Amino acid sequence: MIAEYRKGRLRQDQVCDAHPELIRAARNVGTPTDTPCPICDERELKLVTYVFGRRLPAHGRCVSSAEEMRALNRRRDELTAYVVEACVSCHWHHLRKVLPVGR
Repeated sequence: MIAEYRKGRLRQDQVCDAHPELIRAARNVGTPTDTPCPICDERELKLVTYVFGRRLPAHGRCVSSAEEMRALNRRRDELTAYVVEACVSCHWHHLRKVLPVGR
């Protein structure tokens, strides 16, 4: 998608479409990175982790601290964490990795 944008085949609004809630989470609890955004080149790229699984909200749980992640990791339930990078400047986002949590 980034390559298609750079070639001019996609407009910025077609690749920078992060949900407002993701951008809010990135702005307020996201972990800053040293990597510039591949779309706007600003250093506003942040990592946000959401955990999904049984007995968690359908929209997942945004993890805001290492302590909270440790607590989720102690659970017997099988959970899944999704780490997303999001640019608070242009609203580009990308799923960076998926991790097992718990059990």
